Amino acid sequence: MDVEVETTEAGASRKRRVHGMLKMYYGMNEEGKADQPDSADPCDINGQNFDPDVYLNKLRRECSLGELMDQEGCMVKQIRSLDSDMQTLVYENYNKFISATDTIRKMKNDFKKMEDEMDCLTTNMAAITEFSASISGTLQDQHTQITKLSGVHSLLRKLQFLFELPARLNKCVELQAYGQAVSAHGRARCVLQQYSHLPSFRGIQDDCLLIMDGLRLQLRQRFRDGGSSAKDLSECVELLLQLDEPAEELCDKFLNHAGARLHLDLTGLEAEIPPPPAPASPPATDILEFMDRGCNEFVSSLCLVVTSYQELFVSHAPAGAPGDVPRMASAKLQVFVDELAGRYFSIVERRIQGERGVGDNSLLVRALDRFHRRLQAVSKLLPGSTVPARGTQIVVRAATERVQRYLEALKSFYLDTLTDVRQALAAPRLSVAGGPGGLTPGGGLPDLLASLSASILNQIKAVLASVHLFTAKDITFSNKPYFKGEFCSRGVREDLVVSFIQFICQSSRGFCDSPGDKGGATPPALLLLLSRLCLDYETSTISYILTLTDEQFLVQHHSPVTPVTVLCAEAREAAQRLLNHYVKVQGLIISQMLRKSVETRDWVNTIEPRNVRAVMKRVVEDTTSIDGQVGLLYEEGVRKAHSSDSSKRTFSVYSSSRPQPRYAASYTPSAPMDTNLLSNIHKLFSERIDIFSSVEFNKVSVMTGIIKISLKTFLECVRLRTFGRFGLQQVQVDCHYLQMYLWRFVSDENLAHFLLDEIVGSTAHRCLDPAPMEQSVIEVICERG
Repeated sequence: MDVEVETTEAGASRKRRVHGMLKMYYGMNEEGKADQPDSADPCDINGQNFDPDVYLNKLRRECSLGELMDQEGCMVKQIRSLDSDMQTLVYENYNKFISATDTIRKMKNDFKKMEDEMDCLTTNMAAITEFSASISGTLQDQHTQITKLSGVHSLLRKLQFLFELPARLNKCVELQAYGQAVSAHGRARCVLQQYSHLPSFRGIQDDCLLIMDGLRLQLRQRFRDGGSSAKDLSECVELLLQLDEPAEELCDKFLNHAGARLHLDLTGLEAEIPPPPAPASPPATDILEFMDRGCNEFVSSLCLVVTSYQELFVSHAPAGAPGDVPRMASAKLQVFVDELAGRYFSIVERRIQGERGVGDNSLLVRALDRFHRRLQAVSKLLPGSTVPARGTQIVVRAATERVQRYLEALKSFYLDTLTDVRQALAAPRLSVAGGPGGLTPGGGLPDLLASLSASILNQIKAVLASVHLFTAKDITFSNKPYFKGEFCSRGVREDLVVSFIQFICQSSRGFCDSPGDKGGATPPALLLLLSRLCLDYETSTISYILTLTDEQFLVQHHSPVTPVTVLCAEAREAAQRLLNHYVKVQGLIISQMLRKSVETRDWVNTIEPRNVRAVMKRVVEDTTSIDGQVGLLYEEGVRKAHSSDSSKRTFSVYSSSRPQPRYAASYTPSAPMDTNLLSNIHKLFSERIDIFSSVEFNKVSVMTGIIKISLKTFLECVRLRTFGRFGLQQVQVDCHYLQMYLWRFVSDENLAHFLLDEIVGSTAHRCLDPAPMEQSVIEVICERG
C-alpha cells in the first residue's frame, strides 16, 4: 500500500512539473494569464532576450574552471530532463492528437452535407409560402360567410336549449338530479328575464318558474325531514341558497338540523357514564374508549358541520346577499358551537371524575391527550373560538384533581402503614415481658423504622412516576405553559410533595395531643419511632425528595415555593414534640406506679423494712427496658463524668445543708422549724431543676427527662403523706435502691442524688418519729434485694 501511495504521489508531482514547463513555454502564470514581459537582461537564461555569447563570457569571467564544469554538468542534466519530459508529453497526448485530427476531418464532411440540406430547405420554404398565399386569396371571399353561419348555429343551439329547458328541468327533478336542474335554470334565468316581454320566452319562463317552485318545495321538505346525511344536507342548503332563499332562515334551519344529530351523539355518549347514586360501579367502557368515541363521533361531526356551514354561509356567501351575512352567520355558528361544546365538556368532566382509581395513570393521560389533540381542529376552523381553551382547562382541572387524589392516596397509605406499625408493636412476639407500652426488643424498632421510611419513599416515587406522565414529551398538552411551569412547581411540588410532608409532620404532632394520663391509646414506642422518622426527614429525606421532584419535573420556581429549610424546621419541631411527649408518657407510666405504691400503703403503722418494695424493682426494670428501647434509635449522648462511689452514696434524713445524723437523736419540736428554714435557704441558692424541659435527640437526655418526671412524682406523693419510723426507713431503703441503678441513666448523677435527697428529706419532715436506719443495714437489704 505504501509503495502504491508513493508511486501515485511521484506521478502527480511529475505531471505538475510538466504542466509548469508548458505554462512557462507559453508564458502563462499559475492563474492561466499571460506573464508580464521579462526584463531585457541578456544573461537571464529563462528570458526572451537571452544571449548565449554574453552569458558564456560572463561565466568565463566570473567562474573558475571547477565551477564552469559544475555548471556544464547541471545544464546537461536539465537539458536531458527537459527532453525526457517533452518526449513523455508527446507520448501521453499522441492518441489525443490523432483523435483531434479525425474529428476535424469528419467535421469538414458534415458541414458540407449540412450546407446542401440548408439550401434545399430554403427552396421548400419559398414554395410553401407561395402556395399558402394562393390558398388565402382563394378563400378570402368565403371566410366572412363561414363566420356568419357559425354565429347563427350558436344562436340556434341556445334557442334550442331554452325551448327544451322545461322538459330538461322536469327530467332532472324526476331523476332527483337537483343540482343539474338548478344549474341549468341559473344559466337561462338571465336570458329569460331579459326577453320576458316576448310571448314565446314568457311562456318558457313561466313553465321554468313553476318547475323551480316545485323543486324548492321538495328541497325544503327534504331539509325538514332530517333523515339525510351531513353531505346531503349541505348540498340541499347550497341549492336553496342558489334559489334565493333567505340566508338567515337557512342558517337557523341548518344549525337546528345539525344540532339535533349532534345532540343524539351526546346522548349516546352520556349513556356510558354511571349514574351519580352509584359512583363505585365500574364504567361500561374505559376512559380511552370513551374519549375515542366522543372524538370520532361528536367532534368529527361537529368539525364537518362547521366546515360545511362556513363553506355555505361565510366563505362563499350567496350571490347578491348583503355584506353583513357572513358576520351574522359567524355569530350564529359561534353560539351554536359554544352551546354544544359546553354540554360535551360537561359529559367529559363527569366521566373523568369517574376515574377514582390511582393505579395505572397512562389510560387517563392518553385519553386527555387525544381529547386535547382533536380539539385543536376546532381552533383551526374557528380561530377566535374559546372551545380549545375551555378544553385545555378541563385537562388542567383533570391533572390537578389527579394530583389531589394521589395526595389523598399517599395520606391513606401513610395511615395504613402506621396501623401496620401499631399491630407490629402490639404483636406478642415483639413485646418485652414486663416492659411498659409493649416495647420492641432487639432490632425490632430499627427494622420497623427502615421499613416505614422505605415504604413511604417508594410510594412517593411511584406517585411521582404516575404524575410525570402528564409532562411526557409525546403528550401534546405538556407543551402548554401551565404544564411546563405552574403544574410542576405548584401542582406537583407544593400541592403533592410538600403537602404530604406537612401532613406527616401534622399527623405526627397529633399524637402528642392524645388525652389521658398515659398518653391515650398511642403506644410509646410509636411516639419514639415517629420522632426518629421526623428527625431523619429533617436531616436528609426532605432534601432528597424535593431534589428528586425538581430534577424529574424540571421545576422552575417562577412563583414562591416552600423552602427546604421551612419543611426541615417543621419536621424537627414535630420530632421534638414527639420525643418530649414520649418522655412525658413514659414518665407518667412510671409515675403512676410510684403514686399508687405511695397512696395505697399505711406509712404510719407499717412494719420494719426487710426488703426493697417490688414496685421499685419494677421501676428499675422498666427504666432499663426504656433505655434499651431508646438506644435502638438514638445515639448515646454526652454525660458528665461519674464519681467512683456513685452507687455507694448514702442518704441522710436531711439534705446536704441540713444537720448531720448526730442531731437526729435530740430531735425536738423546734428542730423541724430550724431544719425547714435551712432547707429553704439551700433551695434559694441551688440550681433550679426544670422537670418538663425539652430533651435533646440522644438517649441520655431522654432517660434524664423520664427519671426527673418519675422522681418528682415520687417526691410530691411523699409530701402528701404522714410517715412513721418504719415508713421513713422503708423510703430510705427504696431511695438507696433507686440510687444504685438510676444514676447510670442520667446525664448528671448529681441531679438524681438531689431528687432522692429531697424525697428522703421530705419523708423525714412528714415523719412522726424520724429515726433513720443505719446505712450498713440499708446496704445489706438493698444488696439482698
